[in-house]
Amino acid sequence: MEEWPYRLLAFVGFFTIASLAWVTGRRTRLNWTTIGGSTALAWGLGIVSFWFPGSRWLWGAINDVVVAMLAASQKGTLFLLGPLALGPGQTLPDGTVSVGFILAAQALPAVVFFAAIVAGLYYTGIMQAVVALFARLFYRTMGLSGAESLSAAANIFVGIEAGLIVRPYLAAMTRSELLMVLTCMMGTVASTVMGIYVSALQHVVPQIAGHLISASVISIPCAVLISKLAFPEDGQPVTLGGVPSDDGLREPSDSSDGEKSPPPSNLIVALIDGARQGMTMAVGIAALLIVFLGLEALLDLALAQRPVLGGTPLSVTRILAWMTWPFAILLGLRPEEWQIGADLLGSRFIETEVAAYFKLAALQAASPPPLSPRSVTAMTYALCGFVHVASTDIFVGGITALVPRRAKDVSLLGLHS
Repeated sequence: MEEWPYRLLAFVGFFTIASLAWVTGRRTRLNWTTIGGSTALAWGLGIVSFWFPGSRWLWGAINDVVVAMLAASQKGTLFLLGPLALGPGQTLPDGTVSVGFILAAQALPAVVFFAAIVAGLYYTGIMQAVVALFARLFYRTMGLSGAESLSAAANIFVGIEAGLIVRPYLAAMTRSELLMVLTCMMGTVASTVMGIYVSALQHVVPQIAGHLISASVISIPCAVLISKLAFPEDGQPVTLGGVPSDDGLREPSDSSDGEKSPPPSNLIVALIDGARQGMTMAVGIAALLIVFLGLEALLDLALAQRPVLGGTPLSVTRILAWMTWPFAILLGLRPEEWQIGADLLGSRFIETEVAAYFKLAALQAASPPPLSPRSVTAMTYALCGFVHVASTDIFVGGITALVPRRAKDVSLLGLHS
């Protein structure tokens, strides 16, 4: 019973944050079918995920599969990098021990492996079937246009690639549709990078892979709710009559300049193409971390020259934590956990969710752990998304490259998303 006050606070927080979206948006006439449908779907998915009798078994099974895949991906990494690929406490058959945790050697290679698996699923048609199923669900329950539903469904599994799937419809999309597409991109994570988060948290958060997949699914109706409260539809979407059924659901392997590349000729070629894309993503993630963590350090040096507040020098993370403190409270965390929650939420805007998840894992590995099981689960869901400075540039730049004549609209909507 002691958790119920915090559950009630989180319940109030859901509607408070939704109200903020409306207050800071256009405040025009709302489409109550979309608002009511997205709210009901978000809560329905949450109830099924946490209270449905079979959900624990389902998420446990999914978690076991993902963890097994993560372990399998380590074989190739061990062959290439030897003891550098060993996690803390692991040893090679010859007795060589791990040198400790190295993100580039132990987490980023999982991106390559998972990207290849996703490419294989696209080639076999499995991913298209799953995306189409979710697209129909979103179309029927939330009253979205067909293109919006398709993009939202794809965002459960991919990131910027979701824009490629609805590329034929981007030019004719209303501003409300564009904002929803961008918001769904920001609010979810790609399955190709999920291995990084699992590797960070699998030892401190039970069933972490299942939670991350659940978070990515639940984030879709939440992103729809927020975007449609902020920018209600005031036009006539071209695809309002149904979900498009064309070749847009093929593997999203288009080149970075928006030109279509030929589809893979067989499964092996698809796996190779996926691995190549995964390598590009892994290098990109590493580059973002190097650049933005370095910039943060430079800003911290400049802020350190300012007068000390409360006995602690100013820093970027500290300032962002002040801004996100109310949201840490609205998540339903305990009072003694507010500071930790605000620090993690604030840091992810610059350091990305990758660094935030590893910070969460390091904090929770302490004895005793500072966050209750419910609170660490809440933080896992709250951090699950591409909400940081770098992703804003990536998504705005990527969509602009696909539809250059909408560059002004996309750039204005990017920060809002």
